[in-house]
Amino acid sequence: MKYKKLTIALCLGLSWTATTKGLAKASHDPSVILHKNIFQEFLTTTIPDSSSTDSTTLVQVAFRKVQKNDLMGNVQAINIPQLLDKSYNTYSLENLEAFIPGYNGNIWGMSGYLVLVDGFPRDANNVMPTEIEQISVLKGVNAIALYGSRAAKGVISISTKRGMAGGQKVKIRANAGLNARISYPKYLGSAEYMTLYNEARQNDGLTPLYNAETIYQHAAGSNPFRYPNVDYYSPDYIKDHYNSYDATAEISGGNQRAQYYTNFGFWSEGSMLNFGQAKKNGGANRFNMRGNIDVKVNDMISLNVDAAASFYVLKGVNANYWEAAANIRPHRFSPLIPIDMIEEGDVNSMVYVNNSNFLIDGKYLLGGSQLDQTNAFANIYAGGTNRYLNRQFQFNTGLNFDLKNILQGLVFKTNLAVDYQSNYNQSYNNNYAVYQASWNNYDGKDRISSLTKYGDDRISGIQNISNSTYRQTIGLNSSLNFNRTYDNNHHVSAILLANAFQIAESGSYHKVSNANLGLQLGYNYSGKYYVDFSSAYSHSAKLPAGNRQALSPTLALSWRLSKENFLANSNVVNDLRLSASAGILNTDLDISDYFLYQGYYTYNDGAWYSWADGALVHSFDRRRGDNPNMKFPKRKEFNVSLAGGFYNNLITFNTAYFLNRMSGGLVQATTQYPMYFMTGWPVYSDLPYINYNSDQRQGVDFGVNLNKQLNQTFVSLGFNGMYYTTKAVKRDELYQFNYQNRAGKPLDAIWGLQHDGFYMSQSDIDNSAFSSFGEVKPGDIKYKDQNGDGTIDTRDEVYLGKGGWAGSPLTLGLNLTVKWNNFTLFAAATGQFGANAIKNSSYFWVDAEDKYSVIVRDRWTESTKETATYPRLTTFNSDNNFRSSDFWLYKTDRINLSKVQLSYDFPKRILSSKFIHELGIYANGSNLLMIAKEKETMQLNIGQAPQTRFFNVGLKALF
Repeated sequence: MKYKKLTIALCLGLSWTATTKGLAKASHDPSVILHKNIFQEFLTTTIPDSSSTDSTTLVQVAFRKVQKNDLMGNVQAINIPQLLDKSYNTYSLENLEAFIPGYNGNIWGMSGYLVLVDGFPRDANNVMPTEIEQISVLKGVNAIALYGSRAAKGVISISTKRGMAGGQKVKIRANAGLNARISYPKYLGSAEYMTLYNEARQNDGLTPLYNAETIYQHAAGSNPFRYPNVDYYSPDYIKDHYNSYDATAEISGGNQRAQYYTNFGFWSEGSMLNFGQAKKNGGANRFNMRGNIDVKVNDMISLNVDAAASFYVLKGVNANYWEAAANIRPHRFSPLIPIDMIEEGDVNSMVYVNNSNFLIDGKYLLGGSQLDQTNAFANIYAGGTNRYLNRQFQFNTGLNFDLKNILQGLVFKTNLAVDYQSNYNQSYNNNYAVYQASWNNYDGKDRISSLTKYGDDRISGIQNISNSTYRQTIGLNSSLNFNRTYDNNHHVSAILLANAFQIAESGSYHKVSNANLGLQLGYNYSGKYYVDFSSAYSHSAKLPAGNRQALSPTLALSWRLSKENFLANSNVVNDLRLSASAGILNTDLDISDYFLYQGYYTYNDGAWYSWADGALVHSFDRRRGDNPNMKFPKRKEFNVSLAGGFYNNLITFNTAYFLNRMSGGLVQATTQYPMYFMTGWPVYSDLPYINYNSDQRQGVDFGVNLNKQLNQTFVSLGFNGMYYTTKAVKRDELYQFNYQNRAGKPLDAIWGLQHDGFYMSQSDIDNSAFSSFGEVKPGDIKYKDQNGDGTIDTRDEVYLGKGGWAGSPLTLGLNLTVKWNNFTLFAAATGQFGANAIKNSSYFWVDAEDKYSVIVRDRWTESTKETATYPRLTTFNSDNNFRSSDFWLYKTDRINLSKVQLSYDFPKRILSSKFIHELGIYANGSNLLMIAKEKETMQLNIGQAPQTRFFNVGLKALF
């Protein structure tokens, strides 16, 4: 009877054991039910239980589903259908950090997590949110152990929707959206560029290149064809926005014997380019299909057959416009040459016009120069088109055998998956001629006196296929599962499994493989005391024979304090659970290649001179030594967590502390062998790769949810976050000065020089440390001589800050839901703090013949030396100025308003028709606001399409 009470409480979504009195109160208290529903909405999913007409709260973990209250090893999950009802999106992992503590783009700061879709490795971006039932994030070693080596940095498990017994349901959703650019890079116009380029030449002791008349004409803009001032971000070439559309149809149903689910989706978006072939052919389309079928053959056998396909086409042109926009200077050439400005009687030029295959709008020839015979504009107008095609087909099937006739609770499961992906480009590549005009001025009017032609027009009409690649995934797992409760209190679970998958990719000789045996043994007493042992016996072909297998044991313990006598009758605490897990996971994820345990020689073709006549001879050069004792790197971890609910789940929370160490990282350790084992020139090394390096990560994640009914308004507020630190514990290094040591510093450390302002004069240069990075002049950056040797070089580089390459040290997430009558307001925000970055793109590092951005307006000159924030301009290479240093360092701290959606569900009393059961409309916006000191820098895309804000309206209906 006691266990039945617990089961009822779990079905209600309450994480406390109800007494007869407490259960009666909970089942009739509307606020408790509302709190329960919202709590489930974020952290659980409801899946039908074949043994009951009620719903049981289950979460997908390794090779099984577990009741949420019985989760071990740090696992959280999101119910995607409920989330989509208030926050529609088209990317499966969108804003995940706003809901899942410990996720910051990576799991607990470890880059390289494994994504599983229905239990097999697949791409997260190839499954649409409308296809998904639940996303589980498995963080701790105990939660991921059964998946083996490839899962050692965490797992994101995506479960797709399945059919349910009952009448057929048809759900339709359609959306129309607009992507609006946030900002464009700002570059100088032709006249200002020429002026500052002359200044740069003067700084270098050279004479000016552009005279005042030429600069004036470019500034006046009276004839942009003769004196071009090309703005790549002009409305003549690009739009401020482009549209996107998507639609989905879901059909599901079935009976007790068979259930089905199908999904058909279409997604399309346009292009921001607004001229030439890009205007006609730009954009992308995606069509996807999914079908999942579950069949109960008899009382013993059940099976599932799942299939999915997606077809993606990206249409474009044979040009990288955004790269050209970041590099081509505005005065170089005119993109178009107007034929109506050709002098009368210029027969030769008219011959070019009459024979051109690419007369733009009947008015222009393609512009260029001797140095710009091919350019982005001409390519987009006449260079041809291309299409990138991606095809993915996924198939998996499973068989389940209920062996209750042998042993009650025993089930044998086996699953097979075969996936195939292909990519290739289809293109039509044209050759074209460009023209450079020679100009004269008659009676105050500019006329083209002659044209110089570069290249020829040729349209082949031949379709070219290039960049063809493929990927094939084959996965297989079989398990013997046992799950049974004795005397209503003793719950025992066990899994014995074999798990393997291989991913073959074109161009790779070796397949990416994972093969392991697994064993899980679990016990809990009356939902109060838990113990779980999960382990894997992994195999890796990257290791030498004899060391290719290793055991990865983990152990998790849990204690539900709220069931103890001192809390059982508490009016405040209705659930409180303390958990801890520890383990060792062997992994080959960080072994970069195969056969690293073997030494090898490489053949050099004519690398050395012989003694006699100076002729080149061949050689075989040693590159590394043998290490037959190479072993798996290991993730060693301890974590402890606390979770619970207060005031009938008015407040729910979870928090975890983790400490893990990745030890045994492979490196050719120069400090562990005599110096004669290697030479710099000629290149020779007999150093083997050995297990040496060690990395550490530790931190705390937390999540708090507040759910409150205020009259007719329900409010749910979720707040979560993670703070973590990293450290390089052990490194093979031998630096002259301690401040250079990488050991003891963060794994994402940024190293560079510390600046000390600018050189203010030649005497300042003479009295400062010598720069080994080339000649310096007043206006160049001066650096601190850390070691006092009188020379600035790489030995003066110091630790500057954390780069946040595996996520910012502090990540925060916030989600808010407000429901009033039939309206729902949803908002999500995220914050990242504690990381840094270097301003090192071509927008900031400008020298030689580079394009000038507006940043150079704050350059150093004699008149601005006291206020300048940018070094002097130069037409030479500025190796001294443009290198990693704190001069270019900035903090990436920011708060993002990631999503806002307002939804309205029409009352069911209005939908009197039996045809439409539910109807709703909504409007949302994404990437709406960034609050940051360096907002302009972080919102700039250099050499690629601009960042955008997304605005969308949608409709959903259930038939």
